[in-house]
Amino acid sequence: MSTEAKGTTFTTHQIANILGLSPRRVQQLAEEGVLIRASKGKYLAAESVQNFIRSLQTKEGKAEVDFFEERAKHEKAKREKAELHLAVMKGTLHRAEDVEWVMDDMIAAFRTKVLSLPSKLAPQLLGKTNQGEILGMLTREVSEALTELSDYDGFLFNNKNENFIGEVDADDGHDNQ
Repeated sequence: MSTEAKGTTFTTHQIANILGLSPRRVQQLAEEGVLIRASKGKYLAAESVQNFIRSLQTKEGKAEVDFFEERAKHEKAKREKAELHLAVMKGTLHRAEDVEWVMDDMIAAFRTKVLSLPSKLAPQLLGKTNQGEILGMLTREVSEALTELSDYDGFLFNNKNENFIGEVDADDGHDNQ
């Protein structure tokens, strides 16, 4: 580029006509740094036109959808869904609502067991004076209740999972034959 072309300037109206823009849009592009001001109302011709073309190319590049990239994203999402579905089937992944259902059931059973301790132990403790014997009976019953709570069984989720898996299989849009 010659030094003459490098120093060439356009007025706001000239560059607006060349680029097919309104004078206001020229000012906006100058504020965004796309068009380069030489002075008030004057723009460096070559640099401004080149920047404007680059900005159009960048916008066009963002608007285009890369088929292969989108296909890869879709396939990745399908794979992740299948992996989650498999984990549910294996019983290594549980849905929050299933965990809540099982935990509610376990905690309700534990609560019932603990609340029944006084009525269960009161007749047995009646007349006992040996502190060690009383402590042993209380400890045994509390330990039994806690052991029951700690007996977690992942298969408690299976019935819920089978219902969920059936729903997912019906919703996946494929023939599951």
